Amino acid sequence: MKNIRLGVVGVGSMGERHCRVLQALRGVELVGVYDQCMERALEVAARYETAPFPSLEALAAEVDAVTIATPTPTHAEIALELIERGVAVLIEKPMATSVMEAMAIWEASRRRGIPVQVGHIERFNPVYTELKTILESIRPIGLTFRRLSPYAVSNQDADVILDLMVHDLDLAIDLIGASPARIRPIGRPVFSDAIDYAILMMEFPRGEVATLFASRVTEQKIRAIEVTAVEAYIEADLLNKGITIYRYTIPTFTNDRQPVKYRQEGWMERIGIPMAEPLAMELQHFVDCVRSGKTPIVSALDGLRAIQLAERIRLLLYNSPTPALQPDRIAAPVGASP
Repeated sequence: MKNIRLGVVGVGSMGERHCRVLQALRGVELVGVYDQCMERALEVAARYETAPFPSLEALAAEVDAVTIATPTPTHAEIALELIERGVAVLIEKPMATSVMEAMAIWEASRRRGIPVQVGHIERFNPVYTELKTILESIRPIGLTFRRLSPYAVSNQDADVILDLMVHDLDLAIDLIGASPARIRPIGRPVFSDAIDYAILMMEFPRGEVATLFASRVTEQKIRAIEVTAVEAYIEADLLNKGITIYRYTIPTFTNDRQPVKYRQEGWMERIGIPMAEPLAMELQHFVDCVRSGKTPIVSALDGLRAIQLAERIRLLLYNSPTPALQPDRIAAPVGASP
């Protein structure tokens, strides 16, 4: 089997994680890295026994595919250049900063026949894949998504909608199998001039309701999905890798010798989750798609849909006359970027 030649563009904390995983994947040759900071490129290349490249063009000439882990505002320009050069790309989320940019990437991918995968990593979380299997026989009534993080570790080149909520926008569309018919967002800035805390209510065409909480002002890190259905209530902890199902039932037990009845009002199931690193699963899937030419599970079209929904939310929030959107700016926690 021929090795897929891969490069990494942008070797900050996420890009370095890509290097670590790609170096260990079978059938992959980590050809090199490119970063605008040559000192950082040299450091990471030495650590993972690969080559630092002086330019994007030089790296593109030597690889079959590239993962892009640069700041969000640069995603579209880099992705479009690589696609035009015939290089498959995996773009870290968010795919782009606007619908126009995301549309350009999708159209270039379709026109050139080049695989493009978007880094919505939760799609490869074993908890999420198990939850999807469970929901094959259960129709949700309501879903609640909670994605909370401290400000200091957030991606501060995007607001909380593009930084955190975009993950759950993608998951909600994937789980329901449709885009929402109506949305009602509420949000406010806290530590920055952008939205740092947001709540979103979504109603879907078949009646399902989803509530999304996204915060980068919360010291506890939480990644959770809760599903309410007629048959059960399900808690999925994406961070700590667990699923609990609470099923409703009222069986009655009668003792033939005595007139005593026992009632059991429900039971709880804890689902075993296979151990797997989501990033390794995501990158392996990307490599397989590059090798086979198949469309990735999280395609450019999926990334575009998430950005379209995020832009609808942001337009409603930033154009709102609500005074809460213009509060006095609160000082960011010590150690956080302004």
